[in-house]
Amino acid sequence: MPKSKNTFSSWRHRVAQRAVHAGWAWVQRTGSVTAERPGRFHFGSIGEATRLAFPLGTVFGEPWIHLGSHCIVGEQVTLTAGLMPDLDLGPDPILSIGDGVVLGRGSHVIADTTVTIGSDCYFGPYVYITSTNHSYDDPHEPIGKQWPRMEPVSIGPGCWIGTGAVILPGARIGRNVVVAAGAVVRGVVPDHAVVAGAPARVVRRWTPAEGWQPPLRTPAPVPIPDGVTPEQLAALAELDEESAARLAQLDAEA
Repeated sequence: MPKSKNTFSSWRHRVAQRAVHAGWAWVQRTGSVTAERPGRFHFGSIGEATRLAFPLGTVFGEPWIHLGSHCIVGEQVTLTAGLMPDLDLGPDPILSIGDGVVLGRGSHVIADTTVTIGSDCYFGPYVYITSTNHSYDDPHEPIGKQWPRMEPVSIGPGCWIGTGAVILPGARIGRNVVVAAGAVVRGVVPDHAVVAGAPARVVRRWTPAEGWQPPLRTPAPVPIPDGVTPEQLAALAELDEESAARLAQLDAEA
């Protein structure tokens, strides 16, 4: 026999669920960090329209962290300068992030020495960038007790860093570079390259003389024609949704 449904309990559950979701949305809005509402943080600089989403990851050494304008820092992103909190790291920035940078959810940027990220870089979720690595020179001493090695990291403007990539100390990544998901990058990566693997290697590169080598397998995206307004693009999106819904309905009726 089917169990009778408790309408009152179901109604209370829906109301409670909506209240929880609305409350969490309020917490996320209120807890986010901006230049106008930095909370307890004292960043070296934080640009216009930059937002750190709540909940934040670990953040310390913020006086030596400089964030450009129009950046988006996702939830649970760790940003640290120095080996530990409350150190005096001198007069210069340690972690510098340019304008228009997007750091995906759960990413880590660990700047024990200089880390520089150029403007308009996009990072997928769970990217790990560090300027410090463990040393293991002494075979008789636990690795965790040996003094780490530090090397600066630089990432040029316009790069795309895929999900789960790891950028190791000493990496110098050029301009408009694609780092494939899960790649482990060290050393120098030239401009306009695609790197993949662990350790990462160049799998495709663009030069003025030869273009992309090996050639791209997909056609270049068609640019939006001049004169198209945002309202027209929104109308096209709605039309696509209606067409998809109609096709799904026809498939269900077939």
